[in-house]
Amino acid sequence: MVYDFDRVIDRTGTMAEKYDFIQREGYPADVTPLWVADMEFATAQPVLDALHRRVDHGIFGYTETGEAYAQAVRGWWERHYQFTFETSWLVKTPTIVYSLATAVRAFTQPGDPVLIQQPVYHPFKNVVVNNGRVPVSNDLVLRDGKYYMDFEGLEKTIQAHNIKLMLFCSPHNPVGRSWTPEELARLGEICHRYGVIVVADEIHCDFTWWGGQHTVLLNAAPCLRDRCILCISPSKTFNLAGLQVANNIIPNPELRERFVQAKERPAFDECNVLGIVACMAAYNEGEEWYQQLKSYLEGNLRLVEEFVAEKLPGVTMIHPEATYLLWLDFKGLGLPEEEVTHKLLYEAKLWLNRGSMFGPTGAGFQRLNAACPRSTLESALERMRQTFCK
Repeated sequence: MVYDFDRVIDRTGTMAEKYDFIQREGYPADVTPLWVADMEFATAQPVLDALHRRVDHGIFGYTETGEAYAQAVRGWWERHYQFTFETSWLVKTPTIVYSLATAVRAFTQPGDPVLIQQPVYHPFKNVVVNNGRVPVSNDLVLRDGKYYMDFEGLEKTIQAHNIKLMLFCSPHNPVGRSWTPEELARLGEICHRYGVIVVADEIHCDFTWWGGQHTVLLNAAPCLRDRCILCISPSKTFNLAGLQVANNIIPNPELRERFVQAKERPAFDECNVLGIVACMAAYNEGEEWYQQLKSYLEGNLRLVEEFVAEKLPGVTMIHPEATYLLWLDFKGLGLPEEEVTHKLLYEAKLWLNRGSMFGPTGAGFQRLNAACPRSTLESALERMRQTFCK
């Protein structure tokens, strides 16, 4: 089956967060939202078919999963990443952000420090602060247009703050890094040496570009087997965020039990039944759609990178190794971030994520979601050019 990713789908009136609540944010009604990380594409047909069958059944009672569900998740990870796990290691949660918050509650006490690496997806900091812990950042280093982990700083920070928990983003949102096996191994060795539990958010793992391959943290750093929680989900890959399903791989039974106890405390920890159905169908039957999507998105990323380089002087783009979220540096325009954001919203009529929301080191950047029909992206880029290149 050939999928049409050029088709523009009207999402207004569907309670879509990025469309139907624009004016609630105080923004012009006619802005194009290129911020929150969901895609403007209908999901794979096998997923839709499975959902239709489940809806037609008509009963949506309490739902649990068994071996068939675990096999679907495991099969995807074995085929794509040569990573396998035992059924008993699998713990479901509604979302990965829920998983991050659960880990914070499970493995730290109020007032404890939790390590993050900014600039990073802003809920990493939020789940720490909202649970009464203290975020400590081992900032990423931007060098020659590429971000790197500061390993010397990482070790010093762990020692200075007696860090026991790290929230790690791999691939990295928003800077688009796909960490190498060597980088992951070094991270693992440091965290193992100091007894740090690593919660690895690998939700963007299925989007690596230009022939690159995602490396599962536990494949690169097996020393972390007893100190690691892998957080994965089909929601980014198959555009299923509203169906609330995430999976967590926890090999250590003691950590797994602590995690389960913490996730049950709010008394709202179960996945949506339709999310379970969608997850199984996506991993079992979604390969054809996924491969066509990757090809289309790679074309979108190439379009943005070439446009920025040729037609947006003063703006640079970090070359993406992973994710469909692009990290644009506007500092060369010599304008404050607030003015750039205002011009994007009210002149270009574009809603992006301002970089400072990902931490102080993100100031001056904007995050752009390129997972949309190419015509939408072309229009957005042209409006950006007209706004900043008068």
